[in-house]
Amino acid sequence: MAKQQIEQERNWYVIHTYSGYEDAVAKNLKQRIESLGMEDKIFNVIVPKEKKIKIKNGKRKIVEEKIYPGYVLVEMIVTDESWYVVRNTPRVTGFLGAGTTPIPVSKTDMEDLMKRMQMAEPEFKVDVEVGTIVKVIDGPFKGFEGKVSEIDKERGKIKVLVNMFGRDTPVELDSLQIQKVS
Repeated sequence: MAKQQIEQERNWYVIHTYSGYEDAVAKNLKQRIESLGMEDKIFNVIVPKEKKIKIKNGKRKIVEEKIYPGYVLVEMIVTDESWYVVRNTPRVTGFLGAGTTPIPVSKTDMEDLMKRMQMAEPEFKVDVEVGTIVKVIDGPFKGFEGKVSEIDKERGKIKVLVNMFGRDTPVELDSLQIQKVS
């Protein structure tokens, strides 16, 4: 009796799919829900994405990246029919869970994920501190090593003292142009 109670609850579930086909699976699943009249059992389908900053050809670009490649989230009430509709969608390999029983995503995990997806501006990842020795991996100073002298977290810029011609020269670099020397 308890199992029946759990199955009638509206929850988020994770479905596994082939990597690279997440958007196609989400679109296909939405079409199947509509054509099979499952709107009362399957409510929402999302591919979790977040904005990230990348450097391409020396220019900063904001790109959307999948948070969990190979996975799609579905908000649904699990019944035999709804499970069948999702499971038999092309390129869906199964639900995340034990055996044939899908395990719902916890409410706190979903709230955290939704917050992460709602971020309007991508954050700069600055995982170095002042005094850290770093190697320049991109740009005109590629290959040089230096010591971090300043960090501007808002702009994602890092000032590095690079030794050129026997003297330390301050160079402002993007946080994506350096990596820590281990």
